Amino acid sequence: MTEPTPIQWVGAALFAVAVLHTFSTKFFEHLAHTQPRHAGIWHLLGEVEVVFGFWAMVLMVFMFALTGKQQATAYLDTRNFTEPMFVFAIMVIAGTRPILQCAGALVQQLVRWLPLNAGMAMYFWVLALVPLLGSLITEPAAMTLAALMLRDTVFSRGVSERLKYATVGVLFVNISIGGTLTPFAAPPVLMVASQWNWDIWFMVSTFGWKAALAVAINAGGAMLLFGRELRAMGGAPAPSTSVVPLSVMVVHLLFLAGVVVFAHHPPVFMGLLLFFLGFTTAYQRHQDPLILREALLVAFFLAGLVVLGGVQQWWLQPILLGMDATAVFFGTTALTAITDNAALTYLGSLVPGLSQEFQVALVAGAVTGGGLTVIANAPNPAGVSILRASFEHNAIHPLGLLVAALAPTLVAVVAFRVL
Repeated sequence: MTEPTPIQWVGAALFAVAVLHTFSTKFFEHLAHTQPRHAGIWHLLGEVEVVFGFWAMVLMVFMFALTGKQQATAYLDTRNFTEPMFVFAIMVIAGTRPILQCAGALVQQLVRWLPLNAGMAMYFWVLALVPLLGSLITEPAAMTLAALMLRDTVFSRGVSERLKYATVGVLFVNISIGGTLTPFAAPPVLMVASQWNWDIWFMVSTFGWKAALAVAINAGGAMLLFGRELRAMGGAPAPSTSVVPLSVMVVHLLFLAGVVVFAHHPPVFMGLLLFFLGFTTAYQRHQDPLILREALLVAFFLAGLVVLGGVQQWWLQPILLGMDATAVFFGTTALTAITDNAALTYLGSLVPGLSQEFQVALVAGAVTGGGLTVIANAPNPAGVSILRASFEHNAIHPLGLLVAALAPTLVAVVAFRVL
């Protein structure tokens, strides 16, 4: 192992500070109230989506100072920002009224098939079906849909903070494992599928059926645990806006499908997004305000993670390679809590000659730990951005999320290691 460069040391230190910062956002919100003279900057630093973008900027300042303009800009030019751009595009389209009404209609049909209270059945399907749909429409789109549906049907009813945290914990874990039925929907799978020749049949037989079972158990467990509150809540409220025509829904679904199909080609999916914005303007009466701010914040968060994560390989890769298949599963599950799970599987894809057992354990651990923190899985910031206004002090506390995600994470551990 070569000696780390000064920039790598600085990058590791800033990464640690950024992780600590994500757990300290409530402190900055407190400063905003106690020091109103600088409330703006404290509010900014209290936004969890800003954290990694801010510390990535600090890293680039150090890089410019230590290595010069040419090397610093060359580093940025070699980063791949496709995922932040894709998440921005998919969030904007998936968060529209036509898509939400379409998904809501599907859930309402399924609610009638379950011999349960309407509120309980609706809650179960949102936490079970929508995460599994992520295997088709991608995890960021599934997260956006599920978070918006939960915000409007559950969190708006004055439910307890305990229910809210438990719901977010289950949602984040289910989204992370629910995208493993296909090789193109979950970011940690996408990083390795082509390199290791994993097709859809391999995914379903190795990961998919186990993930589907864990998703159902997590959703059902949360539903039963909070049955009293959910029964009192009743079914989904009647839509406060007019029903969107079928033709408009179809056009939105086609745009959504186009972005998913061309997920690896930013010029194509960003072009589709621009055409989509024109369409929404032309038929504004069938639209709610687009979630542009939320989507931009999430993209900023992920872009910062790309910049900071690019100088972490020197310490992450030796840790991974020093483990056997069992150790790598649990080690990756834990490491995912402090770094993006796709980054971990990407590092594994760079190493030649790994056994299939090691490969499967690496990816299974990465998706299992994807709900523990905001930074563990790329779609998580989207869920936080949409749901945090429903929580006390307009913030989802990282420790509360971690505790809430432990039980559903344990279910995923059993599913992937015992079954």
